[in-house]
Amino acid sequence: MQPIKLTPVYKDYLWGGERLKTDYRKQTDLMPLAESWELSCHKDGSSLLGDGSTLSDYVQKHPEAVGTRGAEFAYFPILFKLIDAKGDLSLQVHPDDEYALRVEHEYGKTEIWIVLDCEPGAKLIYGFREKITKEQFRAKIADNTILDVVNFMPVKKGDVFFIEAGTLHGIGKGIVIAEIQQNSNTTYRVYDYGRLDAAGNLRPLHVDKAIDVTNTEQFQEVALDHPVRTAGDCTITTLADCSYFKTERMELDGECTLSVDKGSFTGLFCAEGKVVLESEKGTLQLAKGDTAFLPAGMGAYTLKGKAQLISMGV
Repeated sequence: MQPIKLTPVYKDYLWGGERLKTDYRKQTDLMPLAESWELSCHKDGSSLLGDGSTLSDYVQKHPEAVGTRGAEFAYFPILFKLIDAKGDLSLQVHPDDEYALRVEHEYGKTEIWIVLDCEPGAKLIYGFREKITKEQFRAKIADNTILDVVNFMPVKKGDVFFIEAGTLHGIGKGIVIAEIQQNSNTTYRVYDYGRLDAAGNLRPLHVDKAIDVTNTEQFQEVALDHPVRTAGDCTITTLADCSYFKTERMELDGECTLSVDKGSFTGLFCAEGKVVLESEKGTLQLAKGDTAFLPAGMGAYTLKGKAQLISMGV
């Protein structure tokens, strides 16, 4: 099976901006452009192949392309997106698998954020400053003082945040993020800055469900190992390796040869620069903003160029 360059699905949530168009070459008439679903088989939007078919169609026809580890999941395991937060995202939480499968009939959502760029002074919300009770949580939502108890974290380009299901969180304005997550679109919103949608209505909150699933203990950042290895002229840093996904940052200046085994597909996103991907199955040119799907079992491939890439699989 050959490597495939993907065309994303776009989302125009009200807090989005224009940076995915200007900085990452996304071509859409949507204004604002909030998210670009780069590698997705989700029912709310599947990535497209060059012939106009979807990645979902492809993996249904070629289930072996997901790999033997990927086959252990009930459906395609991950979703990779770019997020341009011109405005603050809502304060929100995602359920774990047990709750989500029981209540929403899809997986929960653990995710990792990689800060691609940000404005000076940008920050995000990650958990609570101190432990609170569920009753206090509900009261803070009701009287619009929830921001008084959350944990704000300053961010800089290159930062990595691992967001476990059940963690209260919110991306702040001025941040562009690459997000690798479980294949889920279930979000419980608890605070939205009083914003109105296009029809002039407040966007709905999901208070009861959020209280059910949110971890209200004091913030504790998840400690991740970031082992580093080299392959040819490429330095590869593991950003996360959990039961849901594995993702790595690759700094290439020259040439390296890697391989996609039968265990998992590889998603490959070009965050900076340009690279040529060569294999016996086909050749692709990737520039900043491009994402490719490398099917499981594709075998060896060579990358040539000067680029920063993010890879993902299971």
